[in-house]
Amino acid sequence: MPNPLRIGLTSLATIVLFACSTPPSEPTASFRDLNNNGQLDIYENPNETLDARVDDIRARLSLEQKINLVIGVGFNMEAVSGSDKVPGAAGSTYAIPELGIPSLVLADGPAGLRIQPERKGESKTYYATAFPIATLLASSWDTKLVGEVGKAMGNEIKEYGVDLFLAPGMNIHYNPLAGRNYEYYSEDPLLSGYMASAIVNGVESYGVGTTIKHFVANNAETNRMFLNSRMSERAAREIYLRGFEIAVREAQPWAIMTSYNKFNDEHISQSKAVLTTVLRDEWGYEGLVMTDWFAGYDTAKQLLAGNDLMMPGVPKRREEIQAALAEGTLTEADLDKNITPILKTVLLSPGFSEYPYSDAPALQANAAIARRAASEGVVLLKNETQTLPLANTQKLAVFGNTSYELISGGTGSGDVNEAYTVSLVEGLKNNQFAFDQQLQDHYLTHIKSERAKQPKKKFFFDALPPLTEFLPDAKLLAKLVAANDTALITIGRNSGEFNDRPLSDFTLTAEEQKLIDSVSQAFHKNGKKVVVILNIGNVIETVSWRDKVDAILLPWQGGQEAGNALADVLSGQVNPSGRLPTTFPMQYTDVPSSKRFPGHATSEKPVTDIYSGFFKGHWSELNYEEGIYVGYRYYDKVRLPTAYEFGFGLSYTNFEFSDLSVKKGKSKGYFTVSLKVTNTGKLAGKDVVQLYISAPEVALDKPDKELKGFAKTMLLQPGQSETITFNVTPKILASFDTNKRAWVAEAGNYTFNIGNSSQQMLLTKSVRLPNELVAEHVKAILEPSPPVRERISK
Repeated sequence: MPNPLRIGLTSLATIVLFACSTPPSEPTASFRDLNNNGQLDIYENPNETLDARVDDIRARLSLEQKINLVIGVGFNMEAVSGSDKVPGAAGSTYAIPELGIPSLVLADGPAGLRIQPERKGESKTYYATAFPIATLLASSWDTKLVGEVGKAMGNEIKEYGVDLFLAPGMNIHYNPLAGRNYEYYSEDPLLSGYMASAIVNGVESYGVGTTIKHFVANNAETNRMFLNSRMSERAAREIYLRGFEIAVREAQPWAIMTSYNKFNDEHISQSKAVLTTVLRDEWGYEGLVMTDWFAGYDTAKQLLAGNDLMMPGVPKRREEIQAALAEGTLTEADLDKNITPILKTVLLSPGFSEYPYSDAPALQANAAIARRAASEGVVLLKNETQTLPLANTQKLAVFGNTSYELISGGTGSGDVNEAYTVSLVEGLKNNQFAFDQQLQDHYLTHIKSERAKQPKKKFFFDALPPLTEFLPDAKLLAKLVAANDTALITIGRNSGEFNDRPLSDFTLTAEEQKLIDSVSQAFHKNGKKVVVILNIGNVIETVSWRDKVDAILLPWQGGQEAGNALADVLSGQVNPSGRLPTTFPMQYTDVPSSKRFPGHATSEKPVTDIYSGFFKGHWSELNYEEGIYVGYRYYDKVRLPTAYEFGFGLSYTNFEFSDLSVKKGKSKGYFTVSLKVTNTGKLAGKDVVQLYISAPEVALDKPDKELKGFAKTMLLQPGQSETITFNVTPKILASFDTNKRAWVAEAGNYTFNIGNSSQQMLLTKSVRLPNELVAEHVKAILEPSPPVRERISK
């Protein structure tokens, strides 16, 4: 499918590499003559086609070796490590030394490479860069920038000896309490799909692989092994599969990881309809498919469905395959299909070409990219009377625990072992701001005391309770007001794998509310400003307190350089250009899934997964009754106000959109949309242009409008303009018609809306499609039985 973003964007696969990094070269002559006959065998020869090389290896393998190839080598749960080559990696595949087939090393992401920084018997540390979380990257709305982040990640993946990066994650922000939303990009599949494509193309330009995950509908952590996600086929194809489809068509990632949950009553790792018919036959996917760790309930069914690699690997898997082969429910020819994409990946890998990885990636240069990306994703939510940017002559009173211990990213497998995290106060100091040292001392003492009270983690994935906030008494507060010009208050939140957030995490605590109240009243009484900074990985409630402060900045969790990036924005060195990739509701009960998330138990007795015995929970079910009406699609449809709408974000300058043109292409259903963006303010800045299309409702119910294209402008100087262009195709116009088994653009008027958020349409033009167009027929039937009762209401 043609890229619906903008004409003139540099291909994500060919963005110029940053100066300090070395791009991958063609395979070198490091291949061994394994037969000692003075001649390379076909599979050893990089000049042969990939298919011919795979055929040559496959013909040499025994049945036992084929069985081994589809099962990982095992997993050390205590060390959270499955690789001897790269300690801290998540797992590895089976090696066949006699054929020179190496063990592929797989390591976690998505905010950077997750490996152990320390190794036995070594004084050297092996740190990786903690990049901004995925939600922040999506807030940049800048695919070129995100591609550069991918390249920086690729540099570290390759130089640390890893072959496959278990990222990016790209599930939909279905509910704000979902524990791993920070690992994912957006509530919108188009934005998610193109962000993921940018990361994939960036990382893989280094000759290492990515693994998009968790495929599909893994939108809750509670009972994730035992959850049945049930939804209409239209909802699945338009929302939950669509982002993955874009990433596959635009980037062809080396691997895809299937999710733990069931999808419409069948474990997704055992669904042939999804993994073969949709993924391979409809979308043309060519890479390997692997399970999430210990996922699934029937190894033979998984292999037959098209799930090629069982990770991390347990002996029981091997026994099940051998039994299925003996019974005839699985054949060697079936195994040949599964090992083919695995062997292709092996041949593409740095491990096979014996790449001499250095264990010395370009960490300093990568940190600079992390800082730039973090600043580009900061969203300015409020800025009354030009409170921001701050003059560095101002002295600041900095409140909030996370001002001093900034949260760089989420917990669990998405965490990164970075060398450092720049706190807000460190970033302020680096940007020549003065801040109150007495207040800092109070906070450091408080944090140390509260930290000592915390329980110890029983397991790596445990989430510790947040520290209570420090509340200055009236006497101290009066001194702080007298000694400082502006107050900064940081509110922190964190979450991660295995746990969804409690509702109490969505709202501010009584202490946080009291902190905002007392600081705001004291500073405002003396004519001084208050700025709130949201160091969060997930959406929170803002309505109850936002009118009490003068400015609100949302820097999310910005990685190890977050403090510097935030100070860059506070000082005005960077003009904020982030836009929300997800909606902030007025209250949690406004969320369409609020009454059902994270699902309801369907069994009384707890169950344990059969392969590790580690995962425990209840068989559960989550019915996606809102259908396609997720995020802004829902709020727009039912006319429900939001705190901050999808796509929203302010700037220190102003922009004007003009000269909208919609031209028909040579073929039916193709259009070229262009407009001019002008910086009409006094400061240089970037804006995000968002194309929303409203489609006619004939046979199908439609959202009021849907995001169909986006583009980030270049840095525009005051008075400078740039022309932005979008390509629109029939597939972009289309909705999925279950009865016709096709993507259909119905006849009627299509309104092209150009805006800077889902609620702010600035330019509009309509075109008429005289006849219905079928953009694409599908093969698989994904409708659940019985069907999900879809309903939306306020």
